[in-house]
Amino acid sequence: MKLELHRVRIHGLKWGDDTKVVGGILQVCKKELLAALGQDERLASVDVDLACPGEKTRITPVKDAVEPRCKMEGPGGLFPGFLSDVESVGEGKTLVLEGAAVLTCGKIVGFQEGIVDMSGPGADYTPFSKTFNVVLVFEPQEGLEKHEYEEACRIAGFKAAHFLAQKALETGSVADRVETFELPALREAMTAHPGLPKVAYLYMLQTQGLLHDTYVYGVDAKRIIPTLIHPNEVMDGAIVSGNCVSACDKNSTYVHLNNPVIRALYARHGVDVNFVGCIITNENVTLADKKRSSSYATKLASLLGVDGLVISEEGFGNPDTDLIMNCRKAENLGIKTVLITDEYAGRDGASQSLADAAKEANAVVTAGNANAMIVLPPMDKLIGFAEFVDVIAGGFAGSLRGDGSIEVELQAITGATCELGFNKIGAATY
Repeated sequence: MKLELHRVRIHGLKWGDDTKVVGGILQVCKKELLAALGQDERLASVDVDLACPGEKTRITPVKDAVEPRCKMEGPGGLFPGFLSDVESVGEGKTLVLEGAAVLTCGKIVGFQEGIVDMSGPGADYTPFSKTFNVVLVFEPQEGLEKHEYEEACRIAGFKAAHFLAQKALETGSVADRVETFELPALREAMTAHPGLPKVAYLYMLQTQGLLHDTYVYGVDAKRIIPTLIHPNEVMDGAIVSGNCVSACDKNSTYVHLNNPVIRALYARHGVDVNFVGCIITNENVTLADKKRSSSYATKLASLLGVDGLVISEEGFGNPDTDLIMNCRKAENLGIKTVLITDEYAGRDGASQSLADAAKEANAVVTAGNANAMIVLPPMDKLIGFAEFVDVIAGGFAGSLRGDGSIEVELQAITGATCELGFNKIGAATY
């Protein structure tokens, strides 16, 4: 598969009479965008707002982030199984509005959404303080079930992301740069780059239950057994977020599209590793399912004959068991592992970081301690609903202060300890 990402760099955002990109400025017509979303009887209201880096703006509760993209050429379409047919993606040309994001905002679960501050100390911990954000704010119809509310918000976010990129394409936007990603077929890959270790990526997807969902070509990943996927498919929208887990280490759709593990392995391919592909697996809640998935995933790695596995996690607590099972079983098959996770080590950093452990887990990358505390100062503008701050994971009664400032754990900040490394903090042991 060969995929070209045609990146149009966005360095500004404003309202306008029509939707287009001019000189790197994304201009949004609110009326056009709302019309593109269509009517969803599950939603009582949909509003749109804009947020730019450096502004004294707070967005909460944030559910998902989506990068504006559309297909220019090649098979399949954007977000297969949702906006387009379920044909395979990962080939051809895709337009990307780099530096822009669509954020979905709504009181879906309340305690499992997050905060994005566009300036101040909180902005240092979320990657979405650096993007030019088109924010969709949703109110549900009375009595709507939470999973139906989530689905309505998710689909609207995808539609908005596609609309913005498609309008940019239609109005003549040209890429500032083009990235090309290509790997040979397995038959060739297994014998390519002799002398370099063969490495695969074991990609754990959040699937712990209702509202803890990740989708692959529109299929809830709880329903799959581990399988191979080309990394280009991930970068072209095959995997999307549908989950409402803690904001700090939720892999948003934006992060899946820009998975830094895949990008790093591509960068090192042919240099010091032979990157042969990805295995996707799920994170289960029953012991039998955990055993089945971890055994099947590591068996696939063994069948590929890889020397090493990079394993990333999503979430914490229960998924730590899946992470350690994957590690132990791979190591027992003679495959070296590197784990990527974050920590819940208590506010003083002195508690056990993971809910499970194994002596085989001797190469671990951390994305930081989600229990660390931070005070977020008042902002001049709020997009969304501030009253949920006290119950967001990482908050507590009294988190939202009378002056509008907030005291919370990093757990409450969207993307703060992303376990794919799409963040700016970490830790090292010497």
